[in-house]
Amino acid sequence: MTTTFRDEKLIDQIKKWAAEFLQRESNGASLITVTDVKLANEAKEATILFTVLPDDKADAALEFARRQLGEFREYINKKVKAGRMPYFHFDIDRGEKHRQRIDEITIKN
Repeated sequence: MTTTFRDEKLIDQIKKWAAEFLQRESNGASLITVTDVKLANEAKEATILFTVLPDDKADAALEFARRQLGEFREYINKKVKAGRMPYFHFDIDRGEKHRQRIDEITIKN
């Protein structure tokens, strides 16, 4: 699937807004970093991927983010003046964790 310029702009905006929202709403027990947004179903769905430090806080951070979905949608609706926003999902970016682990192994060798 190719992404359009419009999709790329939407992805960038969602990443920015998700990062702002999670930083504002989290209790600071972990560092949540939004790494990517994946659009699906003609931009009707968006999965917001993030990493968490320390790693042992990832499950709690994911639960927190999922509980905040309704408030996140309200936050987005205040930012967007026109157009339809996708249905949002939050998930841990496991691919980023794997890339980091590969980098660690490569650097050691």
